[in-house]
Amino acid sequence: MMTSTLVFVAQASADEIAVTTEKVARFIDEWHDDAAHARLQYFDKMAKDGVYIGTDKTERWTRDEFKVWAKRYFERPSAWAFTSFNRHISMSPDRNWIWFDEQLKTQMGICQATGVIRQTAQGFEIMHYQLSLTVPNELTDYLAAGVKQLLEKHAAKQTEQEQKK
Repeated sequence: MMTSTLVFVAQASADEIAVTTEKVARFIDEWHDDAAHARLQYFDKMAKDGVYIGTDKTERWTRDEFKVWAKRYFERPSAWAFTSFNRHISMSPDRNWIWFDEQLKTQMGICQATGVIRQTAQGFEIMHYQLSLTVPNELTDYLAAGVKQLLEKHAAKQTEQEQKK
């Protein structure tokens, strides 16, 4: 009797995880679709204290800061279009905290992202999302040198401007 009860509980738990995983995947796909169609509901899917980290080192926004920054993009028919083609979803035992990583087809090429979602009584909300460009290892040294050169150029320009003051 005890063995069959444990099997039933394990099966129910596996089924509940599968259902939650499917709901989360749909939620993330809808979030990406909101951006693809410039729907402001995109920001409603983020927690009020949620954070979005973009590809540039200066891009760390709270939800409301991100909404202000992205306003010009959401005035177009499509803000940006990200399509996930490889996603992994995990969650806490109570399924209130969900984390995922995904690879995306974007206008920037293939990107990777990670996210944290909280499940509330009202539904899912994105607490944290970080988008990254993918760089083949063979290009790392080349790109690092290019970034260094660009930063040195910016620093020299800033020094020149300060000296003119």
